[in-house]
Amino acid sequence: MALPIAAELGVPGYLFFPSNLAMVALTRHIVELHDGAAPGEYRDVAVPLELPGGVSLCGADMPDAFRASFTNPRYAKLVELVRSYRLADGILVNTFYEMELGTAEAFKRLAAPEQAAGEGFFPHGFRGPFVRRPDPEEAAAGASSPCLEWLDRQPVGSVVYVAFGSGGALSVEADGQLAAGLEASGQRFLWVVRMPSTDGGHCGAGGDDPLAWLPEGFLARTSGRGLAVAAWAPQVRVLPPATAAFVSHCGWNSTLESVGCGVPMLAWPLYAEQGMNAVILEEKLGVALRVPAAREDDRCLVTRHEIATAVKELVEEGQKLRRRAESLQKAAAGAWSPEGPSRRALEEVAVKLKVA
Repeated sequence: MALPIAAELGVPGYLFFPSNLAMVALTRHIVELHDGAAPGEYRDVAVPLELPGGVSLCGADMPDAFRASFTNPRYAKLVELVRSYRLADGILVNTFYEMELGTAEAFKRLAAPEQAAGEGFFPHGFRGPFVRRPDPEEAAAGASSPCLEWLDRQPVGSVVYVAFGSGGALSVEADGQLAAGLEASGQRFLWVVRMPSTDGGHCGAGGDDPLAWLPEGFLARTSGRGLAVAAWAPQVRVLPPATAAFVSHCGWNSTLESVGCGVPMLAWPLYAEQGMNAVILEEKLGVALRVPAAREDDRCLVTRHEIATAVKELVEEGQKLRRRAESLQKAAAGAWSPEGPSRRALEEVAVKLKVA
């Protein structure tokens, strides 16, 4: 851990949270929960859990490691790790004020007494959004790709973009339901298809082409209206301007990219902190609809009818969500403007490090 080394050298030590302020709050709760606990004693998180700023989490929406108990060694390691965070001089968070307004205000109230007591477990301003932004000059001069060329031919705000991140994989059955739902929705779509998974591993019988796992005839039936690409797409260039909605796993980077482009989301969390992010996007920010809860034996399976209904609702009746996303887009741009709060806060840390 770098924090003890920083203290030994007499230089400020900061933690960077690539996720959001809610994750800081959840981590802080784990630390406080174990105040006074004996070595080897691990206390379970109460469910539902109310985080500062009014974020309420049920058990299924908490990250897997935080839902563990005495029987899970991951939980014990997590507790020992987050206890050490108190050595930090501050925490740098990949968010901006308007993105988590309630939680930000709650932390403001908590920070002053902590600073007075010399404790470091509080956000030292907000540094986000740390995501790559669309570059019009690069787009004009750079190489194109089949999916970008296809998008350029679509009307503005007409395409549903579907991507589950670099680590998100659905089951073969879930992929089939998604394909059928997109087809039944009647909407234009761009789908980044990854290899499906079975029993936590990737399938291999269909070869290395994820498109080979799609339902028979799907590509031919949706040709022209939809486009499926294998494994990857240049997301920051895909989101504007043709994209109307983003069917997303709610990873924080993808969330910030979508908000930064003013695109509302259909939230489909798969693992890690994505369920918590989906709660924030739908209930606190109003920039997302959430897919219906999957059946208990397959948390990632949503039916074709549910997918088609949600996609149509978001594209055809999602004006309120779109307006809210566009408002956050302006706030995100302002946070990283030359005089914006995120840039100023980062400069303050740089000055402290330079003086040290």
